[in-house]
Amino acid sequence: MRIAVKVGTSTLAHSTGHLNIRHIEDLCKVLSDLKNAGNEIILISSGAIGMGVGKLSLGSRPDDMPTKQAAAAVGQCELMYTYDKLFSEYNHTVAQLLITAPDINDSVRGTNFRNTVLRLLELGALPVINENDTVATEEISVGDNDTLSALVARSCNADLLVLLSDIDGLFTADPHTDKNAVLIEEVDEITPEILSLGGGKGSALGTGGMATKLHAAQLCTEQGIDMIITNGSTPSILYDILDGKSVGTKFIGRKN
Repeated sequence: MRIAVKVGTSTLAHSTGHLNIRHIEDLCKVLSDLKNAGNEIILISSGAIGMGVGKLSLGSRPDDMPTKQAAAAVGQCELMYTYDKLFSEYNHTVAQLLITAPDINDSVRGTNFRNTVLRLLELGALPVINENDTVATEEISVGDNDTLSALVARSCNADLLVLLSDIDGLFTADPHTDKNAVLIEEVDEITPEILSLGGGKGSALGTGGMATKLHAAQLCTEQGIDMIITNGSTPSILYDILDGKSVGTKFIGRKN
């Protein structure tokens, strides 16, 4: 099974911007075990800017583009060093791919990207993909890693995309403000009513809220790819997903 897993900044880092060692170690252990079981894993990882903020002791996420890009440049080094070290402990090799919107949207560059990822999977490597924040301005950025993960899943013909976030899934209302909000466990059609639920509170650290996750679900399901939004605070939840247990919200891919 080819599984794309997107992990958000809130799972990888504390609010200080420094690495959440327990979470990232658990994530790498679970993904390594899933690879050992014969699955192909593609990891779409946020966290570069957040980790750069911590590494540079900036105190808070910067507002200006040059400082964000500088933080990304510093944070990406620490992020990949950490992934390389942890996955190596389980005898898995990681590969870094930094991309922008034109890399996927352009027919030639998009094909090159796809071919590279598929070849890495054939070679047994684990691709770690992030937006190239050091060069991606508004004109060439994908915009958020929820959308990026869906585009990657589509490009690489994944069977499943899992968004590990700081929320449990899609609710009938904002659970932060409405105690009667109910988790929607399965969505077989993304209707205007479902899209209207995308205005709730998202991650305090990342840039993607529920609206971007619903957009990602649209991109995946229209190409027949299932997508699940679930709480990534315990990465072992991936075992429950593959065992068919109901966790988070599952969007059913529409098979053509």
